[in-house]
Amino acid sequence: MKQLLRRIGQTVALTLPVILVTTGTLAVTRVPWAPPTGLDQQVVAASSGDGSIGRSATVADTQGLAPQDALRADLLEELRAHNPGTALDLLERTMREKPSLTPYCTSLAADLGREAVRKYQGDVQRARSFARPVCDGSFASGVTG
Repeated sequence: MKQLLRRIGQTVALTLPVILVTTGTLAVTRVPWAPPTGLDQQVVAASSGDGSIGRSATVADTQGLAPQDALRADLLEELRAHNPGTALDLLERTMREKPSLTPYCTSLAADLGREAVRKYQGDVQRARSFARPVCDGSFASGVTG
């Protein structure tokens, strides 16, 4: 019995550091504050037809608008063209990439919630099914009110 416990202890002592180092290395390879890698740009380009980040409107459509208003137009266009989930993904990604727009996050998410209810002809349950914890759940409050 003593030898069995010693063998288990040795096995754990040898494998645990390898597991911890591997998982720690993998955990820090994709952090939001790290600059985007070529792989990140490939994933974004693959997710939309033209390589833009969910932006369907042309630059001329939003030229002259305040940044938050241009973002609002892009988000609403994304919601209409696809679904509220893709618009919320775009909102979350934009908040990471442009922290100066974070003060507008809650109002933008609430606008998306209201527009989702309109898109689904008042079906609050369907609109709410896209909710995620972006901007403190403001999307859900926009759906309900």
